[in-house]
Amino acid sequence: MSVNTGTLEPDMEIPSLVRHPDTRQLAMWAEASGDNNPIHLDGEAARAHGLPRIVMHGQLGTAFLCRMLSDWYGREGRLRKIAVAYKGFNYPDDTLTCRGRVKAIDGNFITLEIWIENQQGAKTTEGTAVVEI
Repeated sequence: MSVNTGTLEPDMEIPSLVRHPDTRQLAMWAEASGDNNPIHLDGEAARAHGLPRIVMHGQLGTAFLCRMLSDWYGREGRLRKIAVAYKGFNYPDDTLTCRGRVKAIDGNFITLEIWIENQQGAKTTEGTAVVEI
């Protein structure tokens, strides 16, 4: 997709991205990232830390947001900055919807509010991104 900055307006939403992480993806992310914390891989270890079951890596959620952004801005854009805060846990087999909304436009720089919602509509990750088109 190619973004035309002339058609963007504040509060405009960009196309969302839906993901359904599973335990296999968590294991692959752990291997690739080096984050082998047992709360992401072992249900017993997760419960020992007070969690109901294994939880998804926060950085995997950030990767999903980056994918949503890159799908939107395409080859003509560049992600210049991203900052997120983890507000809740995501679990394997959740339905996660990555969303974004234009906050400001300054020439070729677009600032977006970005977030992940779970299937209950709760925002589990929130942040901002700056994209250059």
